Amino acid sequence: VQVLESGGGSVQAGGSLNLSCRYPYNMYCSTWFRQAPGKEREGVAFIANNGRTVYSDSVKGRFTISKDVPKNTLYLQMNSLKPEDTAMYYCAADYGGVCTLKEDSYRYWGQGTQVTVSS
Repeated sequence: VQVLESGGGSVQAGGSLNLSCRYPYNMYCSTWFRQAPGKEREGVAFIANNGRTVYSDSVKGRFTISKDVPKNTLYLQMNSLKPEDTAMYYCAADYGGVCTLKEDSYRYWGQGTQVTVSS
C-alpha cells in the first residue's frame, strides 16, 4: 500500500501550511505523526471515517485534521506555526480497529514530508 504525503516546506513562525496524504484504499483510521531531530516520533492527530478526531495537546487549537473519504485523502491544516513544530511529518493509516496516536496501531506509512518553521 503506497501512502504519499505532500505539502511540506519552510515557513516563518506564525505562518501556515497544509499537508496532504493520499492512500489507495479506504482506511478507517488516518493519522499524522511527526519526528523532530533527536526526538521520538509523536502522534499529532487522528481522524476516523465517522469524523471523530483527537489531537495532541501541543497542536490543539492550531492544527486541524480532515479527510475526504471518497478520495482516500487526508489533510492537516497547520496554523500559527512555531519553531518547535519543525519536524518530518508522516501520514499513517489502517483499515480498522481502534484509532489511536500510537505508532503500533498503523501498518501503512508514508515516507514523510519536512516542515521547517523559522523564528
